[in-house]
Amino acid sequence: MSEAPIKPKIGSYHRHLLICTGPRCTQNGEAQALFDSLGAKLKAAGLDQGELRVKRTRVACFAACKGGPVMCVQPDGTWYYGVDDAAMNRIVEEHLRDGKPVAEHVFHQAGEEG
Repeated sequence: MSEAPIKPKIGSYHRHLLICTGPRCTQNGEAQALFDSLGAKLKAAGLDQGELRVKRTRVACFAACKGGPVMCVQPDGTWYYGVDDAAMNRIVEEHLRDGKPVAEHVFHQAGEEG
């Protein structure tokens, strides 16, 4: 008889930021660099703890490979493309902290056509 798996634990969070770091949308490591910079950005914006805490996760592929780096904010269902350092700063402050998506970098919004 095998032992039951140990139930994992995750701290509570308000939003989950998923960043594609797969090789198809950014060949030069730009997405990984953005992911690596996020810890400090989230901390500076006060999003590393508390009720607005943002969890971040790397994913290998969203199958939306044009215009990378590509990322998704859940549970909002907001998909971003062309995310460079300046766009990431705006997304952290305007969307993740203040709740207003950065429209010029959105390529899909759950519940909307296009």
